[in-house]
Amino acid sequence: PGPAPSHGHQGPQIAIIRDDRVHPDAQGLYSLNLETEDGIVRQESGGPGGSQQGSVSFTFPDGQVFDLKFVADAAGYQPQSSFLPVAPEFPHPIPQFVLDQIAFAAQEDAARARGEVRSPSPSYGAPSK
Repeated sequence: PGPAPSHGHQGPQIAIIRDDRVHPDAQGLYSLNLETEDGIVRQESGGPGGSQQGSVSFTFPDGQVFDLKFVADAAGYQPQSSFLPVAPEFPHPIPQFVLDQIAFAAQEDAARARGEVRSPSPSYGAPSK
């Protein structure tokens, strides 16, 4: 039989130069501030209700600096970085009749919310017998 298979990481050990942590308190407040000798920096803090904000940065082998900032709260995860893809612009202008219909629907919704309900149009009712 050959040698036993090796499991785990065989690369160089990277030292942690900063590791400041404040574990969650009764209100859920916490913070994390890490930095490694190879230039990775991670900062994060959180509060009541699970909201979090933070950043991570590192340098690619080609010298580009990756930087990501984020907020995670009731509105979801919201990352910001120049490295994130951007959705393409809508390829066609929206026709005016579509914009008019959207505006009309919004006016109807607002009138309904104010209690100004109109009776249905007879042209949309059931056929009379």
